[in-house]
Amino acid sequence: MTDIQRCEIRPGRLVEWSLPAPTVEAARSAPDDSRPPAYVQEFHLRTARDARAAGLCAPGWLGVAFDLPGRVDLDALERALHAWTLRHETLRSGFRWAGETMRRFTLPAEAVALDRSEVGHFAEPATLTRYLQDRFDRAADALSWPNFLYTAVVRPDGAALYLAFDHSNVDAHSIYRIPAEIHQLYASQLRGEPAPLPPVDSYVDFCATERARADAIDGTHEIIGRWREFVARSGGVMPAFPVDLGLDPEGPLPTQRFEHETLVDAGAAAAFEAHCRPFGGTLVGALAASALIFRELGGVDTYRTVVPFHTRVRSRWSDSVGWYVGGAPVEIPVGRASGFDEALPMARSALRANRACARIPISRALGLLGSDFRFDSPDLCSFLSYVDGRGVPLSERWAELRAYGLVRVSYGDRVCVWLTRLHEGLQFAARFPDTEVAGKTMRLYVERLRELVLSVARADSEAVAR
Repeated sequence: MTDIQRCEIRPGRLVEWSLPAPTVEAARSAPDDSRPPAYVQEFHLRTARDARAAGLCAPGWLGVAFDLPGRVDLDALERALHAWTLRHETLRSGFRWAGETMRRFTLPAEAVALDRSEVGHFAEPATLTRYLQDRFDRAADALSWPNFLYTAVVRPDGAALYLAFDHSNVDAHSIYRIPAEIHQLYASQLRGEPAPLPPVDSYVDFCATERARADAIDGTHEIIGRWREFVARSGGVMPAFPVDLGLDPEGPLPTQRFEHETLVDAGAAAAFEAHCRPFGGTLVGALAASALIFRELGGVDTYRTVVPFHTRVRSRWSDSVGWYVGGAPVEIPVGRASGFDEALPMARSALRANRACARIPISRALGLLGSDFRFDSPDLCSFLSYVDGRGVPLSERWAELRAYGLVRVSYGDRVCVWLTRLHEGLQFAARFPDTEVAGKTMRLYVERLRELVLSVARADSEAVAR
């Protein structure tokens, strides 16, 4: 995970693919689709609309960057991108407003085409980077449709692809799988053969299924009770980041910054995972470590955060593009822990107790709390996410292909942390308020986290040697 400023953009000839005017016009006249938005989609779009009405444009797209080595056949690439677009129904589905109601429309596959345009040659990486960010801000806007754009920077030895999507269409799991699918589809187009990709189920169908399940519960449901207790212990709001970020509570929504770096190499990541495996693995270890660090930095006795989990509960959703994410509230009573090994079972117990909460969309759960809940931020929550990317197709070549997941960083007062296990090690990435205090706090957090992971790995290695 990174932002567009840090994904190794190089000079070249920029080409874009967007939906042409006839496709956009077909969307305007398309009938309503009875399948409703997912709760996470509705929250995202309503929040974007409210921010826009208040005069704030806060882009929130996600994207992917990766190389396509060798001289590129743009016609074959265009056919591959078109086939990939048709493969994932959410990309030809959008929303329009009828008063306060969001209504879905979905175009048939035959109505969707791609229009290629030559933007021109960019000699300076910084100029190209600024252009792409501005272009994606407009084209992948939450409140417009279409809300995605495909681009390629073409050079004699290959091309770098940059694809951006409004978050309502994708999650991290989705974008991690894009490089392999596009590579496969492109190779098949060059050979003139059908792509060997299995069919995928539609995220639009999933939205309807998930919403029906969520709408069937009420405030007496056990999961809602767990959220109610979590919020009550956090003072009636979602928990703030547990250490000072230097925010002015009366000031405007702060701009954010993004940082990413390799936390530890593959050997240390493997040793840390092995140590934590009896308690659930790296995620549990990261939560236990974070709880101890925040106790040290901020005197926190109970570490509260939200942990995202994917909701692809059946294999047919595994390769489907969409926003398949729920969240679980986690509370670790770290004040009672004497050290890391004592914090591990606490973190495991916290996850086990509330992981089922991810089955109900957070916005639905919080909505059922009624007057028990005060929403105090345009960001739903701070979170700590962990993904093991080593099983994703083509991930062993991500470094070679300069493959990145892209996060647009704009405004917000929460802290979002992504830990990603790669073949090369464990990566840390975060977006957080761009204040001097937050910058120092996050630097201390990263350094302490690295020290703790390395100390666990080193201690186990020395024990084995003895």
